[in-house]
Amino acid sequence: MEILDLRHFSSVDLRPLLDDETQVWSRLLSWDYSGSADMILRYVDAKILPGYAAVDRGRVFGYSFFVYEGSKGVIGDLYVTNGNRLPDARQVELRLLTHVIETLQQSPGIHRVEAQLLAHEANAVSRPFLDTGFQRHPRLFMLLALGGRSPERVSMHPDVEIRPWAEGDYQPSAAVITAAYRGHVDAQINDQYNTLSGSLRFLNNIVRFPGCGVFDADSSFVALDRKAKGLIGLILCSRVRNDVGHVTQVCVLPEYRSRRIGESLMAATVGSLRRRNFSLLSLTVTEANARAVALYRRLSFDTKRIFDAFVWLG
Repeated sequence: MEILDLRHFSSVDLRPLLDDETQVWSRLLSWDYSGSADMILRYVDAKILPGYAAVDRGRVFGYSFFVYEGSKGVIGDLYVTNGNRLPDARQVELRLLTHVIETLQQSPGIHRVEAQLLAHEANAVSRPFLDTGFQRHPRLFMLLALGGRSPERVSMHPDVEIRPWAEGDYQPSAAVITAAYRGHVDAQINDQYNTLSGSLRFLNNIVRFPGCGVFDADSSFVALDRKAKGLIGLILCSRVRNDVGHVTQVCVLPEYRSRRIGESLMAATVGSLRRRNFSLLSLTVTEANARAVALYRRLSFDTKRIFDAFVWLG
């Protein structure tokens, strides 16, 4: 087995491996990974995606890549196929991660590294992270079957309006995200939430790029204070399979919480997806965010898997 640098990968065909990974994401997460796979292939062909691949007798059977965002590195994916006559998959995963982590931590100017490995069970590949000083944050992948009973009608304050997301909501939504996550555990996991410019980048990635599904404006909504005429909450949803939605963001300003606004936003999204015959809605939530976890369980979301988010501060 040898480890190759993805920046010199022009002669290696990743498509069979990505096709295999797409089937795994479909089975485990009800997620169509083909859009992400195509984007990875484009970046590899352009020689702008750093990372490593595991190769055995000329066959690529595992890879991990990362990206640089200013002074931060983000580990984007880790996948190793577990086919016949191949080395132990878990050991290869750990070796790939070790190489990626070493590269990022030794990269000049990198002071932070983040990783969320949704397709890996919690603790499965934690050793290379914990051994090199990362913090671990367990997160839940939750799923709601949309064919079940309709949620109870949510009564809300008459001064609050729920309306569909619009292009003009970018700037006020970024301000809400920044305020909503101030001092929150999720701002430790994703530092984009800490600044207005970071929240704008987060929104742009969600709405413009297919890394987390295709943005679905029809099931994305904002909450407004009619008197103050300001945006006070939002829910963003993407389509990760033709019949599956995924909540990429839901938040409410701290001073407006305990008014069932989050429930109203979720009900609007669920209603839109049901009217269009979607079968499932998924979301992720940090386990330590007990209030949000309790809300989703009350809304009949089931925990399908627990995965890890990791953060390193240099």
